[in-house]
Amino acid sequence: MDFLELTRRRYSVRSYKSDPVEKEKLSRILDSARLAPTAANRQPYQLIVIHTADREAELLRIYSKVWFVEAPIVICACGMPAKNWVRKDGKNYNDVDVAIVMDHLILAATAAGLGTCWIAAFDPAAAREVLGLPDGIEPLAFTPLGYAADQPPRKKRKPLSELVRYERW
Repeated sequence: MDFLELTRRRYSVRSYKSDPVEKEKLSRILDSARLAPTAANRQPYQLIVIHTADREAELLRIYSKVWFVEAPIVICACGMPAKNWVRKDGKNYNDVDVAIVMDHLILAATAAGLGTCWIAAFDPAAAREVLGLPDGIEPLAFTPLGYAADQPPRKKRKPLSELVRYERW
């Protein structure tokens, strides 16, 4: 499948089968995330792979939607702001780098026939506690990872004419 078709197929899955994710698929997905570009190629992030079995209650403290723990795996993408490249005006690229890594991860999952859902509306304090995150590590996004039990909804996106400008504002 070409890249445009892949991006069309990706959607936010909110219902998962309990079928296990094959180790080979997980490895390929994580490797795709590893290959994501980061500012100055510093790779200032960590991915935490969490198996949900027998951890549902504590994971629901992080994000309370039951479908969050239906998938056999949840992945947390964490930034390491002190190790990030910083632009001359002080802009730290932590959020940008982790977003690129997460995007590679969810697109690789789609290519492997798996579903994901980018979650930013989680409880950071609960995430820090449940995952035992040390100081200086910032949880930025989560995604369940598993086989979808739902069907993709029709995508609603603005037309390019509302999103793209050429040459100047």
